[in-house]
Amino acid sequence: MIVRELLFGPKRYSDLQSGLPNASPTVLSQRLRDLDSGGVIQRRKLGAPVRAWVYELTDWGRQLEPVLVHLGRWGRATSAVQTTMALGADSLMLALRSHLDSARLGDLHATLVVALGEDVFTLHIAQGELAVVRDEPPGWDAALRTDPATFKALLIDGIPVAELSDRLSVEGDRGVLDRLIKALG
Repeated sequence: MIVRELLFGPKRYSDLQSGLPNASPTVLSQRLRDLDSGGVIQRRKLGAPVRAWVYELTDWGRQLEPVLVHLGRWGRATSAVQTTMALGADSLMLALRSHLDSARLGDLHATLVVALGEDVFTLHIAQGELAVVRDEPPGWDAALRTDPATFKALLIDGIPVAELSDRLSVEGDRGVLDRLIKALG
């Protein structure tokens, strides 16, 4: 779960605690030490003006992303699993990766901002591939702003955008969002 939380960019300890509410501080600290000593994550200090310590995946740790995406696809294959609990922003971005059928993206080349409350992600789509990073780019083709529960309804529950329009905002080229949604399996 720590690797999932760090897939899309570095986080402070307090951000990890927020994303993993069931992990006690003692267990979280121990797992971070274990992952650090194992070379999966590293701790570094950000420069000015933030000057905060963050945890981030190493190159080796980032190689776990396809494993997590595959686990998500595996979990979706059974109808016995129902996702009724609230999902955090990082879990939803990983779910987006696992629900995506890259072949359906076709020739789409676009940058989409997805803001889930205070968590902002950039989706770069090119050559049938989707890259997700935590941050907002200076320029984008479309922006989707909503809350995690509404994004889950759109992404996992398959509720159409039209039915959720009062709970989300789309700016820019709405066709980019429509093509991304059509590429979800």
